[in-house]
Amino acid sequence: MSENLKFSIDNGIATITLDRPEKLNAFTDEMLEDWLTALEECRVNDEVRVIVITGAGRAFTTGGDVSTFDQHAAQTARGIKSRVTEGIQRLPKKLAEIDKPVIAAMNGIATGGGVDVALACDIRFAAESARFAETYVKIAMIPGAGGAYMLPRLVGLSKALELLWTGDFVDAREAERIGLVNKVFPDAELMARTYEFARRLADGPPLAIQLVKRVARMGLDKDLATGLEIAAANLPVVRSSEDHKEAVAAFKEKRRPQFKGR
Repeated sequence: MSENLKFSIDNGIATITLDRPEKLNAFTDEMLEDWLTALEECRVNDEVRVIVITGAGRAFTTGGDVSTFDQHAAQTARGIKSRVTEGIQRLPKKLAEIDKPVIAAMNGIATGGGVDVALACDIRFAAESARFAETYVKIAMIPGAGGAYMLPRLVGLSKALELLWTGDFVDAREAERIGLVNKVFPDAELMARTYEFARRLADGPPLAIQLVKRVARMGLDKDLATGLEIAAANLPVVRSSEDHKEAVAAFKEKRRPQFKGR
């Protein structure tokens, strides 16, 4: 792993920390590659049940390092497109491949691609002092990492366009009000409360939790009949699982179930 990205697994919870605080955790190409490697490890490792993404210092992340943008200014249109699709866009695509819960613990400022990454996560918890802005318009750019796709689905098209067109910051409480983040916690409590929630999920039935995410996501752009069919197709997997039998037995015996993910 890069010295600017930390990755650890502890009792079912994986933590990815962007650790370039002097640059507000703006990510480099090397960090991106390590981030993708860590996410793939989380995807395939059965020991990982929940993923937490956060930043070091006073920022979550400000996205790509703007100071390096002029290095690619001379590229052709085809070259620019290729750099985006083979670079930053692999991150939301990789996150979309993961059925396990992914939580963004937004410890501070997030702008541009940093907001896009958070939007690609399943749950967003924010520190009270955190602020967010889709700042692409400030440098005459458009979102390249999924912001224009995901933001309208969270806050509605009109509000999303307002934020994308102006590049204005919203504070954590406003972000919570409009649905950009799930919950806001005092700065000093953010990580403890995040891990408390992550622990609750990690101790739950892994198959059911992962298939809930899959069925919910697959049904987003489908009609009701198709959504119900997706649920029906996945229900036998959990209904016949050892975890389901354990949950029923634990309920009858008035004890806490022990889930094994099978």
